Amino acid sequence: MAETDRRPTDRVRKPEPPLPKESGLTLEEYLAMQQAIGHPTRFRILRTLIANDELSATDLKSAVDVESHNFHYHLVELVEVGLVDKRQRRTADSQGFYTYYRPTRMGRDILEHGVEELMRREREFNEAYS
Repeated sequence: MAETDRRPTDRVRKPEPPLPKESGLTLEEYLAMQQAIGHPTRFRILRTLIANDELSATDLKSAVDVESHNFHYHLVELVEVGLVDKRQRRTADSQGFYTYYRPTRMGRDILEHGVEELMRREREFNEAYS
């Protein structure tokens, strides 16, 4: 490409800021959420929680079928970025606390309006043109 074919930099449009000034989260926090569900295991964990509303770590691990050490690593990642809530509760017949996990509203929204929306669009496209 010849040097004269380049667009002068003063004519390059800059995009609007992605977030309003009074946003509750930073851009880095949103990107961390996207990165978190970009991993297949974390994607499966979040989808399983959404399908069940709330699960114990034991039930969730067996439903996702992943190695124990990997499971906890991925679950902690989802909690740390705010896509999953962790809470402990004692049941009437137990001596200790049990840990339960549930998707946050952001976890539900980012999955439904992010990756799964792209999958829905692909299905619609394939149905329309096949």
